[in-house]
Amino acid sequence: MSYASTGSAPLAASPTGSANLTPADEYLRPGTRAYLHANLALLLAGFATFSLLYCVQPLLPMFSRDFGVSPAASSLSLSLSTGFLAISIFICGLMSDGLNRKSLMTASLFASSGLNLVAALLPGWQQLLLVRALEGVALGGLPAVAMAYVAEEVHPAGLSLAMGLYVSGTAFGGMAGRMISGILADAYSWHVAVGVIGLLGVLTSLAFCWLLPPSRRFTPSRRTGSGHPARALAALLRQPGLPLLFTMGLVLMGSFVTIYNYIGYRLIAAPYNLSQTVIGMIFVVYLVGMVASAWCGRMADRYGRARLLTAALCLMALGAVLTLAGPLSCIIAGIVLLTFGFFAGHSVASAWVGRLASRSKGLASSLYLLAYYVGSSVLGSIGGHFLARYGWPGVVALVCGLLLIGLGLAARLTRLEAAPAT
Repeated sequence: MSYASTGSAPLAASPTGSANLTPADEYLRPGTRAYLHANLALLLAGFATFSLLYCVQPLLPMFSRDFGVSPAASSLSLSLSTGFLAISIFICGLMSDGLNRKSLMTASLFASSGLNLVAALLPGWQQLLLVRALEGVALGGLPAVAMAYVAEEVHPAGLSLAMGLYVSGTAFGGMAGRMISGILADAYSWHVAVGVIGLLGVLTSLAFCWLLPPSRRFTPSRRTGSGHPARALAALLRQPGLPLLFTMGLVLMGSFVTIYNYIGYRLIAAPYNLSQTVIGMIFVVYLVGMVASAWCGRMADRYGRARLLTAALCLMALGAVLTLAGPLSCIIAGIVLLTFGFFAGHSVASAWVGRLASRSKGLASSLYLLAYYVGSSVLGSIGGHFLARYGWPGVVALVCGLLLIGLGLAARLTRLEAAPAT
């Protein structure tokens, strides 16, 4: 497999036997087989990571029934994974300069896929939660460095497509994992559903390992000590706008996951009495999110990032309120609006973090993802208590309260965006 793409004669060998590659020659360039393989590998990586993570979400009502646990307790099967994923991403982000990119991502995929297979065989609730927590730790290695790999290895002319395919893979994985597990759980059992997703993860890991070119523009650093990461972390937290965006990530993901965690409880009960298969099919609205991410990324430069964030939050609030309506069509429309608004807001906020961070961009992204998954873990579980005590209106009230906080953050970001550069 050739990783250079100049179309010229073979590169001269150095006295040690390695090629004398210039930085320009080492890029993965559009039109080459290596670039195609890298894009396919990243698409598969995004798919595997998010299908493994979210395959349990449509199964929460089944866990409540089979293990006799409350909705809040059932949500721990997802919340523990996302919580430990947040910590793992942050730690891997701090350590990423000293780790081999491909090795870390490959180990992350194989370990998390294997743990999903183990989870499918477990008979007890506590064991299931333990394995799902470990799976969150294992999953953190891939998202922590995937974006860094793309930024380092791919030629600028092909960077947008490579990034877009990875993000699309995550969205498709989140949708497919939910749909496949819902259908299989309805036809067989949740054990079969989780096991099949784990097996798909193993197959995807093998393909990823074979397809992804090794890092050629990155050499792991042997620097030791915590002084530099600590200073970089403090500098990022002092930079105007970044703490607001980190909190925005928490609000966006917390609101989104809370609705998705518990909508199944509403739809599986009377008067809807929907099956797991039908509930799983509702997650096809994730395709709306893939469109929203691409569209709003282009609109942000034209209309302003803060304005797009405000519109996204309002759209999410409208979608949440629509789920209070009786007709099933209104509930589905509400989920569509909520999904579009979430992906629009997330794409704008995450890209804004990269623009604002003048240095330590990888660490800045890790901080955003830390807040993002803490929102999923903590707020996603809190929503279960609101459901148990106040019913579905309580869940919607919690989400709308979070989105009001988000609108306050967006107002402050509007002033920051309008301020003249210094």
